[in-house]
Amino acid sequence: MRVRYRGKKPLLQEVGEGVLAYLQPDGGWCLNNAGLIVSGGQSALVDTAATESRSRALREAVETVIGGGPRFVFNTHFHGDHTFGNFVFPEAVVVGHERVRTEMAQAGTHLTGLWPEVCWGDLEVRLPELTFHDRLTLHLGTTRVELLHLGPAHTANDTVVWLPDQRVLFTGDLVMSGVTPFCPMGSVAGSLEALETLRALHPRTVVTGHGPVAGAEVFDETEGYLRLLQRLARDGLAAGLTPVQIARETDLGRYADWLDAERLVPNLHRACAEARGEAPGSPVDMNALFADMVEFHGERPVCRA
Repeated sequence: MRVRYRGKKPLLQEVGEGVLAYLQPDGGWCLNNAGLIVSGGQSALVDTAATESRSRALREAVETVIGGGPRFVFNTHFHGDHTFGNFVFPEAVVVGHERVRTEMAQAGTHLTGLWPEVCWGDLEVRLPELTFHDRLTLHLGTTRVELLHLGPAHTANDTVVWLPDQRVLFTGDLVMSGVTPFCPMGSVAGSLEALETLRALHPRTVVTGHGPVAGAEVFDETEGYLRLLQRLARDGLAAGLTPVQIARETDLGRYADWLDAERLVPNLHRACAEARGEAPGSPVDMNALFADMVEFHGERPVCRA
């Protein structure tokens, strides 16, 4: 199932009984998705948004459904487009993986420096107050909510939110829909392993971190791109090429139409590192990778947050 956007304003889309996706078109840089789970008078939010104004708009949308703020906010990973808005929900307990709390503290508002022209607002970094190690099950009213730690994949530590009764899966940025994956901070091989875990859940509806709501077919689409990265890295290294050189010689084919195709360069950096035997999730210099991406793209990628 693939549901296309109606217009360009953020929208709430019902994806299951008591479950809504909050979608921010077009899903490009920092235009992430969130989710709302409502059951038995209780509610939880999956991720927030990048800027203060977008996070306050998210809150307004949530309040049209539940009349107030959520009891919980789940963070799927540490990136600011999914976490900067935590402070807009002061009544909620923020929940995240134990390492995500550490990574958020280390990153601070670094993301804002990549696009200084964006009006980020008066941000306050609010860390998760409740953390878990491997998995956490929350009984929200009559709804069972499972938080599963995966990775390294999109980042070194990712969480998906699984609702087994509704068969709805919130993947965070581990999977994107019609948007180029981004795994230089995590792992190409780890992302492929995570996809197998997600397939085994047999979700009916997949709310990805960016892009339209999808079905399980999005796993196959993502796998195809990741396999291509591995082939390109293997062949490029054998030819003595750098990630930027590999990217310049690459025809992305069916993936060329995905948003933010310039992510090919930082993704290739990770794929080449793994092909050389480096550990998944090993630290990278994201400023240098971003600079390589800009060189390849010819300009800084547009962020419409």
